[in-house]
Amino acid sequence: MDVTIGTFNLNNLFSRFNFQAEIQQIQPVGPDGELTSKYVFDDPEKVRIRTYKGKLVKGKDSGDQDLIAKRIQAMDLDVLAVQEVEDIDTLRYFAAQHLGHAYEFLSLIEGNDPRLIDLALLSKFPLGAVTSWQHAVHPEAPGERVFSRDLLEVDVLDPRDTDRRLLTLFNNHLKSKFVEHGVDPEEGKAAADARRHRQAESIARIVAARTRPDGRFIVLGDMNDSPDAPTLAPLATSPELSLTEALAHPQQTREPKADNPPPPASGAWTHRFKAAGQNAQYELFDQIWLSQSLTSQHKSSHIDRRTRHGGDGSDHDPAWVVLDF
Repeated sequence: MDVTIGTFNLNNLFSRFNFQAEIQQIQPVGPDGELTSKYVFDDPEKVRIRTYKGKLVKGKDSGDQDLIAKRIQAMDLDVLAVQEVEDIDTLRYFAAQHLGHAYEFLSLIEGNDPRLIDLALLSKFPLGAVTSWQHAVHPEAPGERVFSRDLLEVDVLDPRDTDRRLLTLFNNHLKSKFVEHGVDPEEGKAAADARRHRQAESIARIVAARTRPDGRFIVLGDMNDSPDAPTLAPLATSPELSLTEALAHPQQTREPKADNPPPPASGAWTHRFKAAGQNAQYELFDQIWLSQSLTSQHKSSHIDRRTRHGGDGSDHDPAWVVLDF
């Protein structure tokens, strides 16, 4: 049985609703069977507008939602780990309205990010235990939660025997490289790198404690750095885990757009960033690390290549692997 498992940063999948309120009375339906009503939300005690740093949190553009949905449908994966989803209701609505209920099993736990972007899972296979590690701390900073968002651990069950666990996924979204305006660029980069390194150390420690050396598990998600970056060394070099990054030589769904300089010939990239007046940087932010036992079951790796430099509905390209069970 071939099983396809992937990761995709959906880039701010917020709902089309930006308010929360209590409606005391629903207006009656007219004789034509239609309901047209106007409600005024003017009581601050009953209305909460979602904002972040003084700006209204708006829903993801409908055209961009269509684009990411088409990419997900084209991949047709069995299990997809996603990042940057507002909440479980947004995920349910997206799965129903844009994916045609193709994914019966959904999981999302609210995490630590003040921007309301959470980790989630869409699966055609039944799911078992779901664990959030959002409260984990690192010894170097015991007074703060180490994960900016979360480390979401999910057991995927075997569809042929739901009493049997097929494998365990550890979904991630590590500290970004973005430095806030007004912060010294070098200091901001150093702080972000240090946070990401502590996160990688915490992932390695937690995964090692939760799995066996011969276990079937995958560490995946948006790592916000290259696989060989010093910040991710705790994952790449952990002797307890012996992980293998599976996207070193992926098959691309299409040729990348021309650029100067051109993107990596290996195709091992999922994120493109171009600062003003600078060359574009191509990096494999979205990664799939296989446990030792799954490495022998690995058949192929794939990346759905964007058609525009800015991306198709997301600034990340989704990636996935095919495993032989």
